[in-house]
Amino acid sequence: MKNKKALLCSIAIFCFVPLCFAAPIYGPRMPEKKQFFVGAQTHWVEKRYLEKEYGRTASLQHFLLISYGIADWLSLDLKGGAGSIRTKPSTAETIEYTSGLAGGYGFRLRLHEAERSKIVFGFQHISVHPESTQIGEKRYKAVLDDWQFSLLASYAFSRATAYLGTRWSRMDHIHWVESDRKRERSDFTKSVGVIAGVEVPMNRNLWITVEASTLDAESVAVSVTKAF
Repeated sequence: MKNKKALLCSIAIFCFVPLCFAAPIYGPRMPEKKQFFVGAQTHWVEKRYLEKEYGRTASLQHFLLISYGIADWLSLDLKGGAGSIRTKPSTAETIEYTSGLAGGYGFRLRLHEAERSKIVFGFQHISVHPESTQIGEKRYKAVLDDWQFSLLASYAFSRATAYLGTRWSRMDHIHWVESDRKRERSDFTKSVGVIAGVEVPMNRNLWITVEASTLDAESVAVSVTKAF
């Protein structure tokens, strides 16, 4: 089983990395085989620094979440919704892009499970495509590509489950001024972050998750999820 998990993890990494770009992790609770989780999430990225004179970017996103248990130790995670972008170049005024289509996908792999503890590896991606905006005589358009690999450990207390982890992430801001396209990469020196979260059950099949991250990005995510 360990060899099978390692092989599947390696294949997934090499298949996904060239294609896509990840987001808040879903927490340690994973669906059992052939089980669905459905939820709603709000993700607020207050600050993410970009390279050079590109300044920083921020984003507010709202998603419908769906997770499916491919196996008891492997889940497929999907999300769709809307998101906005705010960018502040170092040498220019803030640009606001109102909400447009956003979505993402990823997977989680449970590496360890005991009576109260778990270790979970994950890959997550989101892409945000807000509405373009007119500034003066020029049309501005933006896309936010956010991707990450994460590793977390959780411990279940009597009333809640707490988790702590780390991730490697990149959030690029792609923008157009008319037809001139430029990818502004996130600051490479701030690619490793720390994640902390808590999962509070409302009943056996309904729970609330609150998660915060720092070092790579300053962000908070809140979700409500139900198992079916």
